[in-house]
Amino acid sequence: MLIISKKTAEEIIKHARDDIPNECCGILAGTENLVRGHWRVSNAEASPYRYRMDPKEFLNVNYVVEENNWEILAFYHSHTKTEAYPSDTDVRLARLVDWPGAYYLLVSLMSPESPVIRGFCITDNGVDEITIEIR
Repeated sequence: MLIISKKTAEEIIKHARDDIPNECCGILAGTENLVRGHWRVSNAEASPYRYRMDPKEFLNVNYVVEENNWEILAFYHSHTKTEAYPSDTDVRLARLVDWPGAYYLLVSLMSPESPVIRGFCITDNGVDEITIEIR
């Protein structure tokens, strides 16, 4: 389970909308599955079909996370035209990165007026949906 504030959920959705037509991406960090900070990270691909976090921005975020004694809890990105479910490419890349314990959140703007956020645990054994509690 991942616990995020309503404000954070709204800001992730805003990020996804702001970056249309491209996919957005970002990082959620905190402790014990409670998100305490979130960061927009530029999509270095600048593409509506894929994302790659800007490496310099990623390192800067990771520095802040470590300074606060937090952990990266999740990576997020948007799907502008498809459902909030990891694509084959998303799964392949998640397995390559293999950030231990990190979840993957997807925001679907398939229906822009009704965005959907879902979370997943992606491992070599498969893709499992996790509960996201919005408080």
